[in-house]
Amino acid sequence: MHAATTWARAAFRPILDFALPPRCPGCGAVTPEPHRFCLACWQDLVFLGEPCCETCAFPFAYGEGEAVRCGRCLADPPAYRRLRAAVAYGMLSRKVALKLKYGGRPGIAATMARFMERHLEAEEGAILAPVPLHRWRIWRRGYNQSALIATALAARTGLEARLDLIGRVKSTPPLRGMGPHERKKAVRGAFRIDRARRPEIGGRTVILVDDVYTSGATANACARVLKRAGAARVDVLCWARVVKDEAQA
Repeated sequence: MHAATTWARAAFRPILDFALPPRCPGCGAVTPEPHRFCLACWQDLVFLGEPCCETCAFPFAYGEGEAVRCGRCLADPPAYRRLRAAVAYGMLSRKVALKLKYGGRPGIAATMARFMERHLEAEEGAILAPVPLHRWRIWRRGYNQSALIATALAARTGLEARLDLIGRVKSTPPLRGMGPHERKKAVRGAFRIDRARRPEIGGRTVILVDDVYTSGATANACARVLKRAGAARVDVLCWARVVKDEAQA
């Protein structure tokens, strides 16, 4: 059955590519394969990695050695243990995120997952948990973009995705334009984990999945409730991370 399915896909692939050719997630130009950026868009993306803060992935200009943390993480350690992002937040990475978030392009979640996977560090038994949306936003939008990314990561890695592990019990205003203190206040008490779900979390690593990391207010709020519910470790994995105007993000 598997061989027949593989053969069928290979046989019909040229027909599908002719009728619906793969396109760049950034600009829509035709590309040789799905989930590939064209050369111009690829050059506009800033890929993140070493050297960076061991905790929050803030990029360093040059290598500082292993397990070095930035001043912000030293002064105010986050609730999560480790954050990693595929790319820096910029015009193109924002455009891609908005296509998934508001443009009705669920396939872009698989594109993001492909680039995020290389930063994934997870032992056996780790679970993926998306940052939740309030039910009113899900009803208006029709889906949670972070849940789509977590599902795509689960398909690629074999890890289990618990899409409803964290509940969003309070609707919060848009955080854009708020300062760090205002953001923390806005998300305070917004997330909760049912007592019945706590045995699923106890002693395990939870990888929190999101599309964009800005100030860390949302990620920290989620990480705190996960740790109170018994998680041994909380990591954060996202598509894009804001790296400019860090003090204001």
